[in-house]
Amino acid sequence: MRIQKESMRALDKIDKHILQLLQQDGRMAMKELAEQVGLSITPCIERVKRMERDGVISGYYARINPAAVGVNLLVFVEITLNHKSAKTFEQFRREVLRIPEVMECHLVSGDFDYLIKARIREMAEYRKLLGDMLLQLPGAAQSKSYVVMEEIKETLGLALEE
Repeated sequence: MRIQKESMRALDKIDKHILQLLQQDGRMAMKELAEQVGLSITPCIERVKRMERDGVISGYYARINPAAVGVNLLVFVEITLNHKSAKTFEQFRREVLRIPEVMECHLVSGDFDYLIKARIREMAEYRKLLGDMLLQLPGAAQSKSYVVMEEIKETLGLALEE
């Protein structure tokens, strides 16, 4: 969902507090949320609904422990394209969206074109992901891989100014 800047009003201190609390617990009851931000329940619900409608809050999800579902191996892959064109970027984007193991894919500036984050079960599965999928993407010429040995910090929470 895209943010509607022309219709979106600036976030105030209470909005940011609501966002902070929902980042910590997206299942928080509206009554508890309202109490923690110092509002009655109706204005609190209206603020949350407005932020959802404006695209500030883009969704809620369950965070799953990767080890619990057997996808222990985290890898980052740099992909360099053999040529750059709008058509190649669009074809690459369309195809990478179809690969379920890919958690994130970013078009970046620098020495390579895309940075991909993927979770898989084991190294043999990674070889298949790289050779049979990633390097078969439109325009993919070369790759450089990084296998994560220890995860120090991973969060989706954003630092919000008060």
